[in-house]
Amino acid sequence: TLYGHFAKANPQWKELQNGAEALVIFAGADAYVSPGFYPSKAEHGKVVPTWNYVAVHAYGTAEVFTDADRLRTLVSALTDRHEAGRASPWKVADAPADYIDGMLKAIVGFALPIQRLEGKRKLSQNRNAADIAGVREGLAASPDVHDQALAHLMR
Repeated sequence: TLYGHFAKANPQWKELQNGAEALVIFAGADAYVSPGFYPSKAEHGKVVPTWNYVAVHAYGTAEVFTDADRLRTLVSALTDRHEAGRASPWKVADAPADYIDGMLKAIVGFALPIQRLEGKRKLSQNRNAADIAGVREGLAASPDVHDQALAHLMR
């Protein structure tokens, strides 16, 4: 189950009230692929730019809630998780209670039991081996760490 919250002013949470399937996308490495990476460019010139990526799509039917106690539990758990490992982890209880109460009124929580996961990837698998190697080498030579990460995944 994925847990989170929206700002109450964000109308997206209202779409979750109708029981329709929701999609959450977890984006992984992605990078622009230049036609210049393809050795086949020199052979026939029939190449265009594209984008390579990896992602996971999570589907489920979400429940939304505004109950203050449940929201406090949610934001406390999320905060504790993200503050873990810090020298001085902040806790929700560190803030004045009336301040937190006011902040909780401005959010809507959600719980999304994940019913289906789909992995998505486009790593030049539609190209020949030489072009794939050219993309991998081109991305690996880039100063951009995201490009380098994608090159690593292509190995």
